[in-house]
Amino acid sequence: MRGAPGARSIDERLSFGVVNLDKPPGPSAHQVTAWVRDLVGTERAAHAGTLDPKVTGCLPILLGDATRLAQVFLEGIKEYVAVLELHGRAPENLDSVLDEFEGDIYQKPPKKSAVARRLRVRRVSELTALEVEGRRVLLRIRCESGTYVRKLCHDLGRALGIGAHMGDLRRVGTTPFDDTTLVSMHDLTDALAFADGGDPGMLLDTVQPAERALTHLPRVEIANSAAREVAEGAPVYAPGVLSVEDLPEDPDEPLVACYTPDGAAICLGRLVGETEMESGTVVDLERVVV
Repeated sequence: MRGAPGARSIDERLSFGVVNLDKPPGPSAHQVTAWVRDLVGTERAAHAGTLDPKVTGCLPILLGDATRLAQVFLEGIKEYVAVLELHGRAPENLDSVLDEFEGDIYQKPPKKSAVARRLRVRRVSELTALEVEGRRVLLRIRCESGTYVRKLCHDLGRALGIGAHMGDLRRVGTTPFDDTTLVSMHDLTDALAFADGGDPGMLLDTVQPAERALTHLPRVEIANSAAREVAEGAPVYAPGVLSVEDLPEDPDEPLVACYTPDGAAICLGRLVGETEMESGTVVDLERVVV
């Protein structure tokens, strides 16, 4: 079992950690992730949602065994700042048209996407014009994972009656990370060099414990004895549960993260049935991370 997140060694941090990387323009998200993997010296790394080569910003990268947590990024919110390039002057009804695109929208993935081109529903929780300058509109977009911002900009242009396309795009957040704690490739390189020289402080700030990627999920604390059974593939049974926190108001088998009393993540799973902690299975396992 891993110890408390704050007490782990540098090697343990690098084998079960997360870097909130500020992706530069040019390389693909896959290429940047491979660079981080090789730089850190781990066998595996995974990123939190694809960004096109020209797109910059928030790209959390999971290291080592933390790659088992990648599914948590499928259920969060993505936040972007985008430039909408209009094909005519901004009409007076711009804000009202933007309002119409908040909520559930229909999208078909573009031809070059990695998923099947089927019409699907995605939720846009915020679509706001931050600034308008001639034919350019600076947008703030909060949306469900899997929303195609380029397609959204195209559809906005059609709804405005003048046409539009996406210009610059930067991701400023992907639950539970945002752009206030971004780390550049240069930061990571320097942090590793300082750590090799005997000063681990910068690296401990740059590479966070993998549990940081789970802070938005409901939390189930289990006894150490139960954690040992979960590590062998057993579900989380009621007698081993110490507490359940941060459940949504109307839970429907939500994804939860299970921890030992010292804060080490053990598994991801679905909370099932009643949660009075009296008997039976409380969490069905989806991914064991020890």
